[in-house]
Amino acid sequence: MADKKTETKTSWPFSTFLLFSAIFSVVLALLVYQLEPFEPVPLPVHELIGAVARAPASNDRLLRGSELVGVGALVAAEDVAYDAQSGVIYTGCVDGWVKRVRLNDSGVDSWINTGGRPLGLAVDHANHKLLVADAEKGLLSISEDGVIEVLSDEAEGLKFKLTDGVDIAKDGTIYFTDASHKYHLKDFIWDILEGKPHGRLLSYDPSTKQTKVLVRGLYFANGVAVSPDQSSVIFCETVMRRCRKYHLKGERKGSVDPFIERLPGMPDNIRYDGEGLYWIALSTEATWSWNLAQKFPFIRKAIAIIVRHIGRPHMEKNGGVFAVDLEGKPVFHYYDPALSLISSGAKIGNHLYCGSIAYPYIIRLNLQDYPARPTT
Repeated sequence: MADKKTETKTSWPFSTFLLFSAIFSVVLALLVYQLEPFEPVPLPVHELIGAVARAPASNDRLLRGSELVGVGALVAAEDVAYDAQSGVIYTGCVDGWVKRVRLNDSGVDSWINTGGRPLGLAVDHANHKLLVADAEKGLLSISEDGVIEVLSDEAEGLKFKLTDGVDIAKDGTIYFTDASHKYHLKDFIWDILEGKPHGRLLSYDPSTKQTKVLVRGLYFANGVAVSPDQSSVIFCETVMRRCRKYHLKGERKGSVDPFIERLPGMPDNIRYDGEGLYWIALSTEATWSWNLAQKFPFIRKAIAIIVRHIGRPHMEKNGGVFAVDLEGKPVFHYYDPALSLISSGAKIGNHLYCGSIAYPYIIRLNLQDYPARPTT
């Protein structure tokens, strides 16, 4: 009887398999990182060191009691501009439409399609026109009968890539921002991740049709508001979490000073309410993950790889609106953990109206019924 030979199969322990899988994943990740051409640079994070601005009164549940205006008809309504003479709110949507919301009944009318992406808005009462900072078309003026005029789309030989915020002074001068002369709106996250100052504050003189660059080298220049005394322009720098003041008159004419720094979130648009307060939209709070990414370029590069191959990660929360007085001192903070990418806040009567680049409606909150309470 022949001897039977027993064959023994050897197999890797599961722990060994996990080890080799981990090593392979690390090597692959390092390879992808090295091959990624996007190279972020250090940000001046030393300018963000210090106490975060805090308001003495807040409402941390903005959505509680709020109403949704124009549901489905106002997709990504970025800015909110009120025309008190007509009782109409103007807003620009992601599909290119500038829409009008009737304040009396919240009805929505599609008015004019710019063929681009309308962002910041300002009502030019003297000329019965609407000024539009269109991210794709440039600085626009729209007459009452719907005629669109391109006022400016470049400065100093550089085309605008992301025309963003706009306001008009009493003398007719228009102040606006180009958030980035390198990246278009669809690629805005790349501008933020790269960490280079591609933004500009500009002016346009309708009488001479000249565009001037007032301030260069801004970190994602955003909202603009002319001060009520016409002595300065307040503008937002999203990445640096601050608003700054450009002097239009006096000994400081042409210079820039801090207005409010180290905001609790990233500012977008800013609006003056005619009652002594500026309302600054905060797209997201300064989260731990964003702070870490700002500090270390290699983290921003890793995020860029995720954006390129998977999609933009959701890193935003506690969006809302921050109100400050004429000196930049905090007064109110309205926000909510569930809110993100809030892009504008306007106080109209007793209500706060919030636009965003994420939601298909405008958020309205009655400030008398749901006021900010003293912060403990």
